[in-house]
Amino acid sequence: DESNLNHPQEFNLFQNYPNPFNPTTIIKYDIAKAGQIEIVIYDVLGKKVITVVSEFQRAGSYESVFDASPLASGVYFYQLRVNNSQSSSGQPFVDTKKMILLK
Repeated sequence: DESNLNHPQEFNLFQNYPNPFNPTTIIKYDIAKAGQIEIVIYDVLGKKVITVVSEFQRAGSYESVFDASPLASGVYFYQLRVNNSQSSSGQPFVDTKKMILLK
């Protein structure tokens, strides 16, 4: 099937760029199979700060711009969660990375 040639073979969350950043950064990620995608930003205490992406997305490579203008300088974490009923384990794919906001 030609439509699958350019699709990533696995789920991947990449380090944001630039990092440290002020006030915007780019979060890139790969989706191997279609599913409900969430990218959530957490503060250093684990409190949810904002949801950047919350939608159904098809397999492919994506990037999202995160604008942290209203936030204070500090360490934040961003998490990619993919809820996909077709996954072999039945568990969602979850990956978390650290980013630094310097104002």
